[in-house]
Amino acid sequence: MAVRVQAKPFDTGAELAGFASGHKDVGAEVSFTGIVRDDTGGLRFMQIEHYPGMTEKAIAAIEAEAVTRWGLKDSLVIHRHGQLGPGEKIMMVATAAAHRAEAFAAAEFLMDYLKSRAPFWKKEVTADGEGWVAAKDEDEDALTRW
Repeated sequence: MAVRVQAKPFDTGAELAGFASGHKDVGAEVSFTGIVRDDTGGLRFMQIEHYPGMTEKAIAAIEAEAVTRWGLKDSLVIHRHGQLGPGEKIMMVATAAAHRAEAFAAAEFLMDYLKSRAPFWKKEVTADGEGWVAAKDEDEDALTRW
């Protein structure tokens, strides 16, 4: 089980290879990588801020809940902060469980939490200015299934 909040980029392939090494008692590994999306074509970069210590503690608590609820054998959460451009990897979740249903459910639970509840603040900077990213109703609605 691991939670990392970092500014530096990560290599998805290397992270997955490291995550999977030694798993002999699992039947499923699920991963998701989030990418900075430029919906309008004008995004220069996204600035992601957080409070060191508080952010890791909050994510570790929700990861521990996922481990307990779905009987995970292993999990990994990586979330970046700082200045990220369009197309850069922003986060990654990986889960390992005895069965695929548990691995998928836990990964979705973690992704929904990271999208709507993890203590990150995101500002989009475009050619026209900058603005904080507001919470979206669909992201909040996704949490109701858990």
